[in-house]
Amino acid sequence: MTDEIKQIARRQLAEHGAPNLSLRAVARELGMVSSAIYRYFPSRDELLTALIIDAYDTLGEAVEKAETAVDRADLVGRHRAVCHAVRDWALASPHEYALIYGSPVPGYVAPQDTVGPASRVVIALVGILADGVAAGVLRHKPGDWLEPEVNDAMTRFVQMACPDVPPTLMARGMISWTLLFGAVSFEIFGRLDTLIDDRRAWFDHQVRSMARLVGLRP
Repeated sequence: MTDEIKQIARRQLAEHGAPNLSLRAVARELGMVSSAIYRYFPSRDELLTALIIDAYDTLGEAVEKAETAVDRADLVGRHRAVCHAVRDWALASPHEYALIYGSPVPGYVAPQDTVGPASRVVIALVGILADGVAAGVLRHKPGDWLEPEVNDAMTRFVQMACPDVPPTLMARGMISWTLLFGAVSFEIFGRLDTLIDDRRAWFDHQVRSMARLVGLRP
């Protein structure tokens, strides 16, 4: 029943958008009284949370499967696999992508339970940076400099996530990850319409640029 409720809720997301998700509407489609659905999901926000966690986990599984299929020494190939897995999943599940990377749902505050699933893509990308540092391929570049506030933030992040990655490299990594989701969002939300015909070729070009930004080269 829980799976059926979530399946109908995903259909509502596609038809009406996350802000209009309604437990009563889901109950009507199931043919049950609205009070019965609250035994499974006490509130709309709990149903939204379940959908968000499922979306992050499905994306994370796709990314991890693609990345682990590439030779560990092929850092560029691993990075490309992660990026294309994100794009492929988003194209196949645009409404779920919009749920987790689109506009926030008014009044909804994501609980701590979503943090782990949401981190899976970044963990894969941080792993590539860490392996690049260990192999001597990625390093702090002469002249690299961060403003004190940014350096403090990156230092806290690397201490938490990967102490071997220099803060300046982590900053380049975070910029490239922002570019990744920006590139996917532009395509999913129609910003490339009338501008780019071969979307995959354009995405490939962007992925190569992201790799060069962090210091990865074939």
